[in-house]
Amino acid sequence: MEVKRLYKHFDSPAGALEVFRDFSLKLPDKKISVILGPSGCGKTTLLNIAAGFIPPDAGGIKQVPRRLSYLFQEPRLLPWRTVARNISIVIERHIPDKQKRSEAVSRYLELVGLDSFGGHYPHELSGGMRQRASIARAFACPSEMLLMDEPFQALDLDLRLSLVGTFTRLWEEEPKTTVFVTHDIQEALMIADVITVLSRRPAQVLDSFTVDIPRSERSLDDPALTSVEQQVVSLLLKRE
Repeated sequence: MEVKRLYKHFDSPAGALEVFRDFSLKLPDKKISVILGPSGCGKTTLLNIAAGFIPPDAGGIKQVPRRLSYLFQEPRLLPWRTVARNISIVIERHIPDKQKRSEAVSRYLELVGLDSFGGHYPHELSGGMRQRASIARAFACPSEMLLMDEPFQALDLDLRLSLVGTFTRLWEEEPKTTVFVTHDIQEALMIADVITVLSRRPAQVLDSFTVDIPRSERSLDDPALTSVEQQVVSLLLKRE
């Protein structure tokens, strides 16, 4: 995905709110690119422009595939459908055979540890289970790119780390170009192949960091990750 000379503002009672001004960024294919930055810097706006939800003022985003998956800050499951049918809805056109579709749904439920809950409705699940169901749905969708808008932010630390593990295991099995936005540095360190740090709005790229450690071997106590964390913190504090 390549962002080229992007401009975007929003009108407000206080005047124009400029989010992007001549903003450019290139992200690698088949990698997890984490966009890190302070609240309100434009991370979600960038995803929404990539998804086609809102238009840019000028410039744009190139090499965005036609088929996208989007993981939001909340699960957004259809309350009148069971968990299994929430997942099946994204593959009905691509797997018309009912038996094969059922097998695919069962596989994704198993991958996220919900194989015993396919017949349950969203209100019967905990918050973490609902978010796991949304992760399964995002990967079941035959998309070429996954956009993630802080999907773990509302969860407590233990549950967040558990879901990060669920997501990364699923991604390693089925890698796809992923853009993950967050303001949580440690979350970024555990997930990213590349971390791009944005400034406050109008957003600009402050720096990018490559994380080469295999995700299965990462620990927040690792000196290599600690070094990246210190650099990111220092970078953000200098721009306060």
